[in-house]
Amino acid sequence: MMKQFPPYRLVRAAWLLASLLTGCSYYFDTAPDRHLARRVEERMQKGEGLPVEQLSKPPQLSVEQALPKFREGRLQTGRALPSAKPGLSGAEGPVPSKVEEPDSPPPPEASKQLSIASARMLALENNLDLKIALVDPKIAATAVSQEQAKFDDLIFARAKYSSKHLPPDITEIDKFVAADPNSPLAGQEALRVDSEQKKEFLDFDAGISIPLRTGGKITLIAPLDEKSVRKKGLQAEQYGAALRFSISQPLLRDGGIDTNVAGIRIARYEQQAVDVRTRLQTIRVLATVERSYWGLYIVWGELDVRRQQYENAADNLAMVKKRVAEGLTAAVEINRAEIGVAERLEALIIAETTLKIRQRQLKLLLNDPGLDLDSPTVLIPETTPTLVEFKFDRKQLVQHALEGRLDLLELELKLAADLTKIDYLSNQTLPMFMLDYSYASPGRDTSSYGGALGQTISGNFSDWSVGMRMEIPLTNELRKAQLDRAVQDRMQRLTTQQLRELSVRREIYDALDQLEQNWQRILAARQNVLLAGLNYDAELKQFREGLRTMTEVLETLTRLGEAQLREVRAIGDYQVSMIDLAFATGTLLGHSRVDLGMRMIAD
Repeated sequence: MMKQFPPYRLVRAAWLLASLLTGCSYYFDTAPDRHLARRVEERMQKGEGLPVEQLSKPPQLSVEQALPKFREGRLQTGRALPSAKPGLSGAEGPVPSKVEEPDSPPPPEASKQLSIASARMLALENNLDLKIALVDPKIAATAVSQEQAKFDDLIFARAKYSSKHLPPDITEIDKFVAADPNSPLAGQEALRVDSEQKKEFLDFDAGISIPLRTGGKITLIAPLDEKSVRKKGLQAEQYGAALRFSISQPLLRDGGIDTNVAGIRIARYEQQAVDVRTRLQTIRVLATVERSYWGLYIVWGELDVRRQQYENAADNLAMVKKRVAEGLTAAVEINRAEIGVAERLEALIIAETTLKIRQRQLKLLLNDPGLDLDSPTVLIPETTPTLVEFKFDRKQLVQHALEGRLDLLELELKLAADLTKIDYLSNQTLPMFMLDYSYASPGRDTSSYGGALGQTISGNFSDWSVGMRMEIPLTNELRKAQLDRAVQDRMQRLTTQQLRELSVRREIYDALDQLEQNWQRILAARQNVLLAGLNYDAELKQFREGLRTMTEVLETLTRLGEAQLREVRAIGDYQVSMIDLAFATGTLLGHSRVDLGMRMIAD
């Protein structure tokens, strides 16, 4: 005989099994977290040192070892990059310029002429920020569909079969009443016992439920049922059918079309706000691309100036060496000329690196598959800067900005959504008052469903009701608090709108002043370049006559280069100022328009 297992051991075994399963599940659930924790701990223990000796390719040279190779290789500094030809006034006329052509023409893929229109088109097609933003309108459209789906009609059907096999049951006590008072059964009482019986039921109904935009609901249903009873060899069957109609309509809370379609209106306002926000993001990306484009133009101009400075210093060094060899100039002038070449070489190296960084920034914004971030393709600005002075009507420009700024339009849409929400919440503070009405035409038959349906269609029998329901909260604080919060949110947004309008006006005025400043900078820099070029020619001529040292010549050359750099920057900043002014008005000034399909349309 098997020994009985004690109950306490059974409990202990169950507890151990549960603990084991819980521990296993915890291990597998937290295994990735522990792995990440170990990675973090290992990373913290490694410190922040970069193993440059392991990552750098050999040979690793010291400064003394690398200097001779550097001097030899930098003789052709800047020759590998084509010139952007920014059209500097200092490079024309009085300034001696000797820009040698590249030793060999670059391959077709080494450089790419890029206009500002092409840059915009590539950004609209490939920019990742825009691709992310374009998903938002689709998400907002699904929210509208969800709100509209609340009024979808519902078709339903139910079927149920049940069987009951009941034992004998004492139902009640009966008292006999006989016609003859002398009968022995007169006045006697007896128990009435229902014998064993079996009942079968089959119920089926189908109908449609129609939600109304007034808040009510209409229901149409056609039930069918069959009842079969068997008792001591006897059997009885009954078939039933009906047509039922019911309607429920709230009269106060949740009543009315405006209340029930408030969710759809708010979702549509949000969808329009998302469309506006997406267009604003498009304009913002295009403005960023244009700023980066003109930033690249500035860097190209700086590189050309630095290269011109370096080549002029190199020409001066060659001239000094020739004059020293002829005995016309002291040998110390060679060292002075070499110092000038070295100083300009450093500036040229920095300009080349800056150009690579600016090109990489623009490539990131364009995201062109043919322009990898580390590709050797050199982007050369092709669009000529607009050097025209504009005189804007300040008040008209501000009015145009207040009417066309997309962020202000987005605020207006949110204010409209807030007003709809306030109306809805105001309705929710009312009592619940519901009107219910139902009507049915029933039918019964003992032979078939057809007879029951015939009685239903004839309408000889009816079953109808009308009633009212009412609910009144004692305090209603929850709904009142929700309404108060919605009102405060709207007041806060109205204040934000006023602040935004003031900010728009300030941005317009700042952009106009900045535009005027940069135009004056262009004029001043152009005049400075012309004078600096004349001064450099004069100093160089006096050096040849022995009246000036090379140090003085290099100082005038430096001033010429700084004047040229200021002109390039002023021209680029003037283009950026026009972009800032256009963005402050919510448009793209004089270049293109952007519709919700994110297409660029030329003016």
